[in-house]
Amino acid sequence: MNAVTEPETLSELIADCAFIPATLQAESLPTPLVTAEPWQVDEACHAQVAELDAYV
Repeated sequence: MNAVTEPETLSELIADCAFIPATLQAESLPTPLVTAEPWQVDEACHAQVAELDAYV
């Protein structure tokens, strides 16, 4: 593993990933205790970007 440069091949990337400690791997992460409320767009939020074509 070379921590200074980016891997240039898939083999180098796989080799680099082998050095990730088990404590940082996704399978060992605790589940979140709180879930966020679903995000909803109300009329006030929509009105802020209603005239902006970039958001359409």
